[in-house]
Parts: sequence; structure tokens; C-alpha cells
Amino acid sequence: MDNFGFLKVAAAIPSLRVGDCTYNMERTAALAEEAARRGVEIAAFPELGITAYTCADLLLQPTLLDAAEEALVRLAKTTRKLPLVVIVGAPLRHGSALYNCAVVMTQGKLLGVVPKSYIPNYAEFYEDRWFASGAGITDEQIAVGGQTADFGADLTFEVNGAEFGVEICEDLWAPIPPSSQLALNGAKVIFNLSASPELAGKHLYLRTLVAQQSARCLAAYVYVSAGFGESSTDLVFAGNGLIAENGTLLREAERFSIDEQLVVADVDLQRLEFERRRNTSFRQREAASENTVIEMEIPEGLRAAVPERDVDPMPFVPKDEEHRSERCEEIFRIQSHGLAQRLRHTRCERAVVGISGGLDSTLALLVTVRTFDLLKLDRTGIIGITMPGFGTTDRTYHNALELMRELGVTVREIPIRDACLQHMRDIGLDPADRSAAYENAQARERTQILMDVANMEGGLVIGTGDLSELALGWATYNGDQMSMYGVNASVPKTLVRHLVKWVADTERDPSTRATLLDIIDTPVSPELLPADADGHIAQKTEDLVGPYELHDFFLYNFLRLGFGPEKILRLAEVAFEGSYDSETILKWLRIFFRRFFAQQFKRSAMPDGPKVGSVTLSPRGDWRMPSDASADVWLRELDRL
Repeated sequence: MDNFGFLKVAAAIPSLRVGDCTYNMERTAALAEEAARRGVEIAAFPELGITAYTCADLLLQPTLLDAAEEALVRLAKTTRKLPLVVIVGAPLRHGSALYNCAVVMTQGKLLGVVPKSYIPNYAEFYEDRWFASGAGITDEQIAVGGQTADFGADLTFEVNGAEFGVEICEDLWAPIPPSSQLALNGAKVIFNLSASPELAGKHLYLRTLVAQQSARCLAAYVYVSAGFGESSTDLVFAGNGLIAENGTLLREAERFSIDEQLVVADVDLQRLEFERRRNTSFRQREAASENTVIEMEIPEGLRAAVPERDVDPMPFVPKDEEHRSERCEEIFRIQSHGLAQRLRHTRCERAVVGISGGLDSTLALLVTVRTFDLLKLDRTGIIGITMPGFGTTDRTYHNALELMRELGVTVREIPIRDACLQHMRDIGLDPADRSAAYENAQARERTQILMDVANMEGGLVIGTGDLSELALGWATYNGDQMSMYGVNASVPKTLVRHLVKWVADTERDPSTRATLLDIIDTPVSPELLPADADGHIAQKTEDLVGPYELHDFFLYNFLRLGFGPEKILRLAEVAFEGSYDSETILKWLRIFFRRFFAQQFKRSAMPDGPKVGSVTLSPRGDWRMPSDASADVWLRELDRL
């Protein structure tokens, strides 16, 4: 495990001959050597891989069992110089019974032996014919080839600070898999040695099962099953290698390959530790029973500079178009149902939305329209107000008006220039002064107009600010920071664009679609400073606070995954390779932490709004933080880089 908590694991599927323990041991050793060359720290091999799973009644033959034990001894000796842990499957005798076992070894030593708990004896499975169940076996010792090792189903292993557990095939299918208790006992990675013959439709179920168990255990789950070489007398084995982490599949093998495979991924134990700390349900049952933990230190092996896992530069936005479309639909439903409840509770049939011609206000208006349709209210009850000021451009002004007309809402235009100039005279502010007071006076004037119209009409002011703006504090306190219900409050900026694009793609009216697409292409800006000489937007938000795609990446990894600045930087370098260099990422990461801490007071006073995803900054929801907390610890970590 490296300094960032990444543990490199592998699901290894070697070539195999039924009953040929020497050949199987040699191929296992060869694949273990390849794993070590790739920096793997723990490699798991299929169930009964030393003999083959399909040996049937040969498993009762002393000759085969002796050969299997001898092969384990040779494997331990052959791999003794490799800086990794090897987990292999073999039939082992203990007392008067035979057990289907996972043997854990490293540096020439047997660390422990885990017997299979659930022995299937239905359909194509006849394991009860040969094996006893290891369920309930604890605190016992087993002799294997002159070595003595701990033997029990409750064993967990800790190698260089990474604790893991092992279960075997059918154990995963049980109502309460052993891995559930192993996770509660401290194991952050579960390895499953399986055979699992292939059947039509089974693979999809298996993938779901592995992903779900990793999520349920807040763990990484490495599943490896028998491949080409197992007997095809009655069954076919396709060779599954699946590596999942907290519900997400990181890597998987190619099924039905006749070649050996080594599926490698870096699992993030630091992330899993964070998930377990924040999950009170997990903590309530953690360490519910005593178990044996076997500790071992091994030399540090080779490690690639780049982790072997996908690092998504857009963690809030699904990559797959179909999935993204489903997510957008779901978010719209959450937003509209939240607003519908608030309107019905307050007995309001009017809503007031400030429309700037930008992305956020467009999304808020679209949600409000959908809500009114849901409640069977006349869209004219939605009062859209455009409030042109000193920085309003023709493009955003016309898009605001066109969108409101096309959606059939009530359109009002209330310019703010004269009111702001009067206010500046009242407070003694030079109109040529481009300070924060100049900008914020406009934002507060707009909010005052919205609130007062809402009072006049008996309606609610619908907030337009999004999650990314809240994180950076990119809002005027008691200005656009305030509303009566903030429908976008937990939608990040990178997702806002996709939501509006999704509406455009599903919009039947060509004029409305064209307006939405032009809004999507408009630079993000508060338009509080005058336009340039050509009438174009002069104040571009991302030039001032940084690219939102970077800030959303920082936000997700900081809040949702609990990562520190150095790890976030390293992951961002991987995710945005070719788009931003390290110096640029570091610059905006510093700004992110400075602004995030300094602007908490705005979030402490944010209005109600629905949570739509895994991250929200509501002080009544996911995030509790004092407004005067210091960012120095986080910034000092960046200063050392």
C-alpha cells in the first residue's frame, strides 16, 4: 500500500490441467512472478487451482492430495523472493475431514488457511460428497508440508498495513456471506477464490453480486474463477476476474479466453477507511466479534507512478450517454418534486425566477416549468424577470426573453441600472469604481426585486445558484445567495450543462431547442462588469476562479471521498493529463481550498433546496463546518509540493 492508500491487487487466471499439480503450480508461480513485476501486492488464484476444481472423486485420492500438498510447498519456495502475497486454492486434510481451502502465503511462509464455509450440493454441484464445511472453525492450526499455519473461516490478514479476508465461491451466494463479518472485523479487501461454471445469463448476475457485496461491506472485492483447462465433461468455465470497490467495478477479465490472464487494479483503502468512518451503520456493528488477525511485513515491490484504475475527470457526470440521460431525468424529478412539495405546503401558485440568459437560471426555470406542469398549474403563474444591468449583453438578454416566451411563462423586464446608480449616489460609491461593492450592489438589487415581486404576487423566489458556486462562494451574500427555495443547490456546474443539454435534446419545439443550445454555448458570467468594446461578455467566471471541471473534481474528491490536497493533486494530474499541466492544477487547487474555507459563512445561511446527488453543502445535510475554520493545514500540504 502506497502513501495515498492505494493497494495493487490482482485476479490471476493461469493455464490449468486437471489433476496435474506440478503443471498447475508452475503456471501459478509464473503468473505470480508477472504480478510481482507489475507491482502487485496481493494476487488471488482460482478455487482448487492447484488440482483443478473438476477432479471430482479424484479429490478423495491420497495420491492427488499428497501431490497438492507437495505443490504448495514448492510454490511457497518458488515465490519466496517475490514481494507479494499469493492466495491459492487447494484441497487440504485436517483431522478426519477434507476441506476446500484458500492458502495464503508470502516470502516462503504459509500465513494461514481459510476453509470454505458453504458447501454447495445442488444442481451441478456435489461438493458435499468430498468436502466438510469450515464454518465455525476458529483458533485451530493446520499442518501443510512441514509448516504449521492458522486455520479458520474467521481469519483476516494484515500485510504492510492492508487488512484483507478470504472467502470461497459459494460463500458469496450465501444469505450472510462470511465476507460481511470479515469486513466488520476490519478487512478492507475481500478475495474470493471461485470455480463458478458459466451459464447463460449468470455473468450479469455475478457482476451485480460482486459489486453489491463490495458496496455492502464498504470494501474492495477481488473475485477470480476457474478458466480454460477445467474439464468440460458437463460444464464450461469462462475465467472471471472481477475487481470492485464500494459498488463500482474497476477491472474485469475477458471471459472465454484460452490464454492466461492477470487482471490488475489499485484499490483505494484510504477511501474505504473514510467511507467506514462516516457510515454510522457500519460503525455500530464493527468489530462485533473477535477474530484472528495474521500480520506480515513484506518488502516494497515495484509500483507504477500512475495508479492502475480509471480516474474520472467528471465524477458528477456519467460517461455513458444512456446512463447520463437516465441521471438527468432522475435529477429533474427530484428537483421538481421537491419544489412541488414546497409550493403545495405554502399554498403558492406563483413562482418568481430571475432569468439572466445563463445556464443556472435556465435550469431553474426549466425545473419550475416542469413542477407547474406536474401540479397542473398554469405556466403563466411563473413570473420570469430579466433584470438587465451594466454588464448585460445582447446575447444573454435576448436568450432570456426568448426562453421565457417559448416556455409560456409571464415575462417581466425590470432594468436595474437607474436603481443601482441611485443607490451608489446614496452610499457615496463612485460608479466608475469596479470594486466588490459595485458588483454586489447589482446582485442585491436583483434579489430585492425578486423578493418584493414575490411578496406582491404571493409567490416563492426560486434560487438559481448551483453547488459549485456554493463551494467557491461565488455568490453575493444576501444577494443571489438567497432565495425561498434553491432547486439547483446540490447540482454541480459540470452537470448543469448536461441537464440543460438533455432538455434541449428532448425538446420538440425547434425554437426552444435552438435557444437552449445557444445558452449552453454562452460563457459562464455574472455579467456585473460592462461588456467589452464589441458588446461581448468581459467578465468570465472561469478566468477568475478557475475551470469548473477542475473545481468539481476537487469538490467531489475532498467532500465525498475525504482525500487530502496532495492526493487530489495526484489524481487530477492523471484525470486531466493533456488538458491541464501540474502547475495549473496546483494553482486552482490552492484557490479552491482558500475559497472553500473562507466562504463557509454563505453556506451556513443557505436556503432550503433538494439534495439530488452524493454531495451537498447544506448545513442541515451532508456538510457541517464552522464559518471561521482555518484552511492552513490543507494549504501547507500544498506548499510542500
